Amino acid sequence: MNLRHKALAVHLLTASGAVLSMLAMLAAVEGEWALMFLWLVVAFVVDGIDGPLARRYEVKKNWPAYDGVLMDLIIDYLTYVFIPAFALFQSGLLSGWTGWVAIIVIVFTSVVYFADTRMKTRDNSFAGFPGCWNMVILVLFAVEPHWTVILLIVIALSAAQFTNIKFIHPVRTERWRAVSLPVALAWVLFAGWAAWVDFHPESWAIWGLVATSVWLLFAGAAQQMLPRPKRRRPL
Repeated sequence: MNLRHKALAVHLLTASGAVLSMLAMLAAVEGEWALMFLWLVVAFVVDGIDGPLARRYEVKKNWPAYDGVLMDLIIDYLTYVFIPAFALFQSGLLSGWTGWVAIIVIVFTSVVYFADTRMKTRDNSFAGFPGCWNMVILVLFAVEPHWTVILLIVIALSAAQFTNIKFIHPVRTERWRAVSLPVALAWVLFAGWAAWVDFHPESWAIWGLVATSVWLLFAGAAQQMLPRPKRRRPL
């Protein structure tokens, strides 16, 4: 397989996320939340590997007819934002006016953030919360906190999208990647495990999910509070 065909294969891998999002949506419509999150976890894995492959095979150069960035953004909005927001509303975790407030805030602020050309920092992290509602809402399904806690989390993270608070990309953010990447892989395993056991409250997956989520959520802010020491110039 030559480089052009490999680049095309990467585009098609990215496009498979649309199929996964449809499967997740069909499960959500039926109220099969565990199955929905399993499909979203698979989509999350695909999203995690297609980027490095796209850079390796230089898809912009070797198959420029398809815009992989645009394709990725469309699928990310479905799998990261739209479907999880629907699940939060339809599941009853937030009912009545609270559910309406949450889904309107999530889908509106996230689409604005996704269109923001300033979302990436110099070290390939994110400036502001990157709209990873699939991860947040999966944890909320697993933990089931009081509705006031859920609503406060939704409002706080929606507002955080428009701040300069740093959020790491576990693959592309070089600093602390030796920790962040294994933590992200562990999160995927715990998320799949939690969904597989239908978010059973006694499953150890819940604790692992919470612990890894805390790191992924706050590591970027910690890096801002603990800047790299400046290298001394040789005398």
